[in-house]
Amino acid sequence: MDVLNIISEDLQSGNAESVNQKVQQALDEGIDLKTILDDALIAGMNEIGKKFRSHEIFLPDVLLAARAMQAGMDILKPLMEESSVSGKGKAVIGAVKGDLHDIGKNLVGIMLKGAGYEVIDLGKDVSPEKFAQVAMDENARVIGLSALLTTTMPMMKETIEHLRSVDKEGKIKVIIGGAPTTPEFAKDIRADAYAYDAVSAVDRIESLLSE
Repeated sequence: MDVLNIISEDLQSGNAESVNQKVQQALDEGIDLKTILDDALIAGMNEIGKKFRSHEIFLPDVLLAARAMQAGMDILKPLMEESSVSGKGKAVIGAVKGDLHDIGKNLVGIMLKGAGYEVIDLGKDVSPEKFAQVAMDENARVIGLSALLTTTMPMMKETIEHLRSVDKEGKIKVIIGGAPTTPEFAKDIRADAYAYDAVSAVDRIESLLSE
């Protein structure tokens, strides 16, 4: 088995120490950054996503894999910054104003990082203005809005309306999620996409940004 496959396998089993060592080994063997990122780390997290979706593994397994992914990224990130190799762009995520629930949102962040995105997590109780300002300042490609309360769902609409008013060209896509949200609600408030869980969030963002 070559080193890229070993990295992917070790990542899936949550072996952070080995992933860190093998990523360094791959670099020492002359394998380029993008290949290590795409064919080992992201490939491993993609497998984790599939297994999580089909209930072969559970949340603790995803968190262990994400930690292993981060151990590999610790080696690559300084080199990526030097060589201007970027991942897939920036995503801004947060729970909307009035909502203090963040477990689902945190998992989306972990999965997005695993898929190669730079994640800017604004946390909980985030205003429409902050979402829009940070996304524009950071040249983010997508905003992920989370709500767990029916009472805070209207803030998703307000956030999208504010974003559309300042992002005239519509460069920034918006995806929503959270227990009370539905595809119909996403359509009503003119969100670009809806995700029912963290894995589907990554899938939907991937397809959104490739359109």
